Amino acid sequence: MTSIRHNDGVLDAARDCVLAYGVRRTTLTDVARRAGVSRMTLYRRWPDVRTLVADVMTREWVRVIAELDMSDPVRAVVAGVRGLRAHPLWRKIVEADPELLLPYLLDRRGATHEAVLEVLERGFGDPRRARAVLLVAQSFLLSAPTMLGPVTADDLDDELTALLEGYLDRRESRDRRESR
Repeated sequence: MTSIRHNDGVLDAARDCVLAYGVRRTTLTDVARRAGVSRMTLYRRWPDVRTLVADVMTREWVRVIAELDMSDPVRAVVAGVRGLRAHPLWRKIVEADPELLLPYLLDRRGATHEAVLEVLERGFGDPRRARAVLLVAQSFLLSAPTMLGPVTADDLDDELTALLEGYLDRRESRDRRESR
């Protein structure tokens, strides 16, 4: 039997509630009603809405990352930032409940970070490089709206591409020199 903790129907219902009401105004009762399950069924798996929403965020954002073509890691990272920036759940949380993201920025890595790091480590072949790239990409994802006008999001994506290409070229050159 599939665990309800990974039940797409419940996660879909939670996503729909968050998109409609925001995290703060969503209740487990709303989600249970929309998913067609009892409230107690949800409470057995999720102690609160934030825990449920964390699972929804992980599922949604890992889907974006899973679709990336890592044959060109720089393009993949920029496409990932662009995809997350346009994702309706991301936009809703940033607009209505941005404080929900703070623990993942200041205190701990979440499941999404772990999934992204796994992909980046395969793409770049180095855990240090993967972490550096994730930090840069995360800043472009989170802070890009504060830098718009007269610059566009596409302009910033071009700059992210240039930054990553320059960083990776220099790192590879340094690695070659050190291996001699």
